[in-house]
Amino acid sequence: MSASTPPTHPDAPTPEGARAPEPEGTPTPTPAPAREAAPTAAPEATAEDAPVGQGAHLGQSLGEGAHASLPTLLVKIFGKDRPGITAGLFDTLAAYSVDVIDIEQVVTRGRIVLCALVTAPPAGMEGDLRATVHSWAESVKLQAEIISGRGDNRPRGLGRSLVTVLGHPLKAESTAAIAARITGTGGNIDRIFRLAKYPVTAVEFAVSGTETEPLRTALATEAHALGVDVAVVAAGLHRRAQRLVVMDVDSTLIQDEVIELFAAHAGCEEEVAAVTTAAMRGELDFEESLHARVALLKGLDVSSVDKVRTEVRLTPGARTLIRTLKRLGYQVGVVSGGFTQVTDDLKERLGLDFAHANTLEIVDGKLTGRVTGEIVDRAGKARLLRRFAAEAGVPLEQTVAIGDGANDLDMLNAAGLGVAFNAKPMVREAAHTAVNVPFLDTVLYLLGITREEVEAADMHLDHD
Repeated sequence: MSASTPPTHPDAPTPEGARAPEPEGTPTPTPAPAREAAPTAAPEATAEDAPVGQGAHLGQSLGEGAHASLPTLLVKIFGKDRPGITAGLFDTLAAYSVDVIDIEQVVTRGRIVLCALVTAPPAGMEGDLRATVHSWAESVKLQAEIISGRGDNRPRGLGRSLVTVLGHPLKAESTAAIAARITGTGGNIDRIFRLAKYPVTAVEFAVSGTETEPLRTALATEAHALGVDVAVVAAGLHRRAQRLVVMDVDSTLIQDEVIELFAAHAGCEEEVAAVTTAAMRGELDFEESLHARVALLKGLDVSSVDKVRTEVRLTPGARTLIRTLKRLGYQVGVVSGGFTQVTDDLKERLGLDFAHANTLEIVDGKLTGRVTGEIVDRAGKARLLRRFAAEAGVPLEQTVAIGDGANDLDMLNAAGLGVAFNAKPMVREAAHTAVNVPFLDTVLYLLGITREEVEAADMHLDHD
């Protein structure tokens, strides 16, 4: 990400204890063309010749249907937004017995671009329609453009993907480079939509004409060079289906490494931290490093468990992420190379559906320096993801995994979408996508959920 001032997050405390809502906003359209000089009939052109970007995919659903060869008019209205514009335009068109094929509208910083694709009026009436629409537009201080053609847009190419780009800030040169790389893979940008402006800028590109995997590979390279985060997922009905999200705990769901919190109470914090760092970089076998670190805790009083639970700090956005996912019907779980003494508490506090971790052995009120049961390591996390998915009745391709360390890689690669969250370089390079801002709820944007939807749901809960 950019080296500019770090962003704040709605979950983070402020002096007033308030969180700033995101103002209503919508995607920025391509700048509108100048108003026609006069309402005379325009030369006929095919709909494929119409300018792209204002209204994005106007009428693609009927490109091969009944209207494919019929004369059509693309009516574009632009100017200062105010109530009643859409009703006014269609009330004006209604006098000419036209059928509506498609409508697109965007509003950005108080400026509206409204596009309507309609069938041509009866013979001899097009000139009058043009004059009337221009007259109406002028009466409400708007501009109008009307383009004649035939049918609808050509059908979209095979291969549909959704590309989410996160930036803080999102720079023009980054946007240009991402768009150029999409085009370079043979893709076409059909629609651009803003998901959020706070705490990061998030936009979504709907892309057709290229397959998801090669597009993901191409954009991953570009994103790393640009310092932005990019996620590419296949478009389709499955995005709205029930899903499962499984997270790592240490340095993902929470800001801490749990074993280091225990080590602080045992007086061996530096020794444990050194082993943890090496293990997370993939330089040491996880199971061996776990046993070595836990052995240093031998003799620690069991009262330290409650103390560590109170010391755990959730990652900014963690509550928002889980709360929003649960409202949408998602199931949420955690897997950890840490300890059930903490993950079970997190499961209860956050309302998680699944939780699994290693267990510290306690005898006579003291930690023995050993763990009990099957070790949750790199391979174990992937197994648990599959087990949770089976228990939840969710196909593996409908799962999302989030983690930061080398021992999360198998899980990230097994999931339908693996998200490296503020991860080590080797993890970022191997995962499907990476998020490099300190806000866990930015993962919501990768799922197509907008900041406005999140905050509207929070307001609804407050009023219940």
